[in-house]
This record gives sequence, C-alpha cells and structure tokens, in this order.
Amino acid sequence: MGVFQRFLNIFRAKTNKLLDRVEDPRDTLDLSYEKQLENIQKMRRSIAEVATARKRIEIQANQLQAQGSKLQEQARLALGQGREDLAREALTRRATIAEQLTELESQHSQIVAQQDKLVETSQRLQTQVAAFRTRKESLKATYTAAEAQTRIGEAVAGISSSMGDAGATMQRAEDKISQMQARAGAIDELLASGALTDLSSSTDDIQAKLNKVTATSQVERELAALKTEMAVAPAAIPPAAGATGADAARAAPGDLSPSPTKHPDNQPEVNS
Repeated sequence: MGVFQRFLNIFRAKTNKLLDRVEDPRDTLDLSYEKQLENIQKMRRSIAEVATARKRIEIQANQLQAQGSKLQEQARLALGQGREDLAREALTRRATIAEQLTELESQHSQIVAQQDKLVETSQRLQTQVAAFRTRKESLKATYTAAEAQTRIGEAVAGISSSMGDAGATMQRAEDKISQMQARAGAIDELLASGALTDLSSSTDDIQAKLNKVTATSQVERELAALKTEMAVAPAAIPPAAGATGADAARAAPGDLSPSPTKHPDNQPEVNS
C-alpha cells in the first residue's frame, strides 16, 4: 500500500467520523422521503408521456381507418362507372392502409401494456412511499425523544457542556477565593510581625512593636487587678441574729475591713 493510498484512507476515516457527528438522522430521512416523492413525480410524467403516445397512435389509426373506408367507397364508385383501373388503384391503397393499421395496432398493444405496467409500478411505489413516510415520522419522534433524554441525563450527571462549564467556573472561583484568603492572611501576619510597613499608618515598625508591648502590659495589669479584686472581695455572708461583732468577724474571716466602733449609746459608728 502506497503512501497516497494510506493518506486517502485516513482522510476517508476522518471524513466519515466528522459526517457522523454532523449528520442528523431526521434530516437524512426527510431528504430520502423527498427523493422518493420526486421518483413518483417522474413516474407520473412517464405514464403521461406513454398515454400521450398511445393517444397519438389511436388518432392515427382512426384517420387511416377513415381513409380506408373512403378508398373502399371510391373503388365501388369506379366500378360503377366502368373504371376498373381506378377501382384497382383505390383497393391497392386501401391494402397499404390496412398494413399500416396492423402495425399501429401492434404498437398500440405494446404501449398499452407498457402503460399498464407503469401504472402498476407507480401504485406500488406510492404505497411504499406512504409506508416510508409513516416509518420516517416514527423514527424522527423516537430520535427526538432519545436526544432529549440524553441531554437531560447529561445535565443531571453534570457531563454536559453547560454543566461542565458551570462546574469549571465554580472551581476557578473557589480556587481564587482560597488564594485571596491565603494572601490576606499572609499579609496580616507580615504586617503584624513588622516585615511589611503599613503605608496607611504614620507609625513605623519600631513604634508598632512598642505599642504592642504596651498594650500587652496594660492587659496583664488589668488582668492581675481583676484577680486581686475577686480574691479580696468575695460575697459577704450576713451575720446571724444576736451574734456579737466578734462572732460576725469569725463568721466572715475573709472580710478584712475594720469593725465598726460602738458609741456609748450602743450605736455603731458609720465610716464615712
């Protein structure tokens, strides 16, 4: 096999695959149906032409029969007038016409048989075309339903072109969001560590670190003060009825506040 033949085979294979992808069976069926209708039209024209030829033969035969009858009458008149020569001439011509009529009858029979055959073929072809049309519409409906079902299945499965594009778009958006979030976190860390300078602020990196230490020390002092306050000021327990000041002091050992001083009139002194 030569190189050119191999190239030709590859080209034919590629062309067939391309045509298979492009070809729509519904369009192919419609085109085939139209061709069959054209064949029916051609058959009808052929029948009309044959019928026309048959009609011409019939007209010609009628004319020859009329001429034969006329010659027969002329021969009779010639014999009546004693002109046997004219009668013989008329009869000779009549014999020639009879031969022509015989030939026309043979042609007429052949044309009639041909016309009958064409009519039968045309009727059979029309029946086949009608059956093909019914089958064609059924196949087109079946193909349309299968195509719709395939598209729905592809959409549900996510393998159609539109769903694939949507999935790819969503994946790119998610990747971009993750990348931006990682970039934002990295920049925040660099700004906090002082590796980058915040151009939107007039504070330099050294001052930012000092501010951070100061803020941390302030938080620690506030936390220590809160712990001390909670340790030295628990909820006071009220003294029992009739208990003395010492008893009340023993009842609340955690209360370090000075006990009130009694006045001579036994009224406690309220610290201002």
